[in-house]
Amino acid sequence: MDNRYPPKTPDPFRLASLTTVSLLLAFSPAAAEESPPLFARIDQLIAASAGGPVAGQSSDAEFCRRVYLDLAGRIPSLEETRAFLANGGADKRAKLIDRLLASDDHVRRMSQVLHVMLMERLGDHADWQKFLRGSVKANKPWDQLVRELLNPNPDDEATRGSALWFTKRLENYGQNPVDVPGLVRDVGRHFLGIDVQCAQCHDHLFVDEYKQEFYHGLFAFVGSTSIRQDVKFPAVGQKPLEKKVEFMSVFVQKPLTVGPKLPGGTEVEIPTFGKGEEFEQPPDKKTRFPGTPKFNTLKLLAEQLPTPDNRLFTRNIANRLWWLVMGRGLVEPLDLGHAGNPPSHPELLDLLASELAAHQFDMRWLIREIVLSQTYQRSSMVSEGSAADDAAAAVPAAKYAVALEKQLASEQLLASVRQALGDGKPLTIDVADKSWTDWQAKFDKALANPPREPEVGHNPTVKAALFFMNDPTLLAWIKPDGENLAARLLKQADASALADELYLSVLSRPPSEEEKSEVASFLAARADRREKAVTSLIWSLLASNEFCVNH
Repeated sequence: MDNRYPPKTPDPFRLASLTTVSLLLAFSPAAAEESPPLFARIDQLIAASAGGPVAGQSSDAEFCRRVYLDLAGRIPSLEETRAFLANGGADKRAKLIDRLLASDDHVRRMSQVLHVMLMERLGDHADWQKFLRGSVKANKPWDQLVRELLNPNPDDEATRGSALWFTKRLENYGQNPVDVPGLVRDVGRHFLGIDVQCAQCHDHLFVDEYKQEFYHGLFAFVGSTSIRQDVKFPAVGQKPLEKKVEFMSVFVQKPLTVGPKLPGGTEVEIPTFGKGEEFEQPPDKKTRFPGTPKFNTLKLLAEQLPTPDNRLFTRNIANRLWWLVMGRGLVEPLDLGHAGNPPSHPELLDLLASELAAHQFDMRWLIREIVLSQTYQRSSMVSEGSAADDAAAAVPAAKYAVALEKQLASEQLLASVRQALGDGKPLTIDVADKSWTDWQAKFDKALANPPREPEVGHNPTVKAALFFMNDPTLLAWIKPDGENLAARLLKQADASALADELYLSVLSRPPSEEEKSEVASFLAARADRREKAVTSLIWSLLASNEFCVNH
């Protein structure tokens, strides 16, 4: 255990439980040789609570598509699918996982994941994207990344874009005042896995642990922030915090105060300065520089919140990474952790959190361990006539007896559509290219959630259906051009070979005999308008549920 973080008095929110501390010691890197790998312990804990049969291992085609979508943010190309299916190596899955985690595709994928998770479609900025991509490419530990988010350094060009997390939440929307309660709420939601906004005016009515003091303690850290006007890039200014935050419950008319304080933590004493001595760097009216307070509450927040002994912090990110690849959090909703809403697998969440902390918050390492597990590699398909698979499908989703379907994000859908309709080779994506950004804007408008709404569930909409039916750009991609999918299929004289290439390109799996027969019948009935028939087949697979979810 890191000696920089000595144990303190146990607290159900602030500090790790004795069980978690024991796990930290037992599963530290020094003890790794004495314990099974994490992915094996994941499977042991899931199997112990399954309460019945579990689905068998996914097919190679199902696994290949799933792992490309999760780790690379797109479906595999025709070449990649054929190569993986033809590979007879026993370790081919582990090798593919490692190759994808080391790829530029993974940097793009995780940058998009962090962007959507942290910004919730509030906006974007080139400096923010530079910060995210640089962080993911360097495999920056989560605790370091969060410190840079909570206390942005405007003097560091590589990381200063992190301030966008604050500045977008400090903007005025129309005639509305700055949504400071929303900012406080997002500190709790994104970094601690708790939603304290309903505790602003009183202790939470339904969650005993969420006290009014939690909200105002966090408010004391961030309530004096504003957008700096003296620079052109995103930057945060602070006014000095000179006294405690005053609050009173609407139910109990008793004045209370609190200084900066994390939920379950120790209140920070506010120092007193003489007039004119509050600033380390004084304000400058000419340049509009707001000054840097000596008592820097953002610096304190960045030092105190993202630490291994902060149980809320470690469990929140472990839960979110589990949700990312498994399709369901161990705690659901992700930002509502409390005793009345316990994890589906408490020991597993403690294990993931302690292992992640022991491995210096290496998110890529934890994702790899989860993806190597049998639990992740389980099939989502129920085999006809298989009593075990039928029984597994009837088990609640929280048991992970069958792989869960996950809606593709708009970023995954764009990349996968372009990959499916391309020349069959791996797609090269430049997210900074104007054409790509324009396409992404179209997909986001049709398929992404509205701003401030977390993208954590499957929400089919009429707007999305109309987009797939009518968008002129999408429909143009389906038409034959050069060596794209439609052009290649039109060269196939044999209906069976055409069906193979179509299904492998779009759905990353071979067609069944029934599907081959349907394709042949469909083409034969439209021999006089073959191009229209082929493009209709392509569109029908693109618009299918099978293409639009990761299963």
